[in-house]
Amino acid sequence: MDNESNKTHQNTRPVSNRVFKAVYDSPASLPGNHKWVTKEEDVRQIEKLLGMPEHTIGAPLWVSGDDHYCPKCQREINWLDIVSSALNSVHGKEMIAKVILGQRKFVNVEAPKAIANLRCWNCQALIENLRSFKCHNWAYAKPALLEMLELMEKKGTL
Repeated sequence: MDNESNKTHQNTRPVSNRVFKAVYDSPASLPGNHKWVTKEEDVRQIEKLLGMPEHTIGAPLWVSGDDHYCPKCQREINWLDIVSSALNSVHGKEMIAKVILGQRKFVNVEAPKAIANLRCWNCQALIENLRSFKCHNWAYAKPALLEMLELMEKKGTL
């Protein structure tokens, strides 16, 4: 992943643990009207989808958006929808496991209006109101926030 991480999308940058913690702990780091943690039973289902032993994922899996629920079946939207949608169209199990469990810290400064091609795990309805997600090594931040935190780190004030 080291070579791969050096070639990250221009909106996703590897950062130090100190900068990542400052972003992760910021209440404003997730866009959208609401922020919530993926339910325990859905985290266990993610582990099954990825072929992981039960309780491999221990850190909270945060999401944010303008509505908590699927517009069709009213199931709470969370990381299970993100992972199942990604497996069906974008990413492999190994890549998703690296995002959730990896050690390198990344911050994305592109806060989307909505996560593209997201479908409900339960009914497959299109979900258009989930804005972002974070876990122990992946988070979102506004570009100005990230730049300021990196500057503070360089000056030794963070």
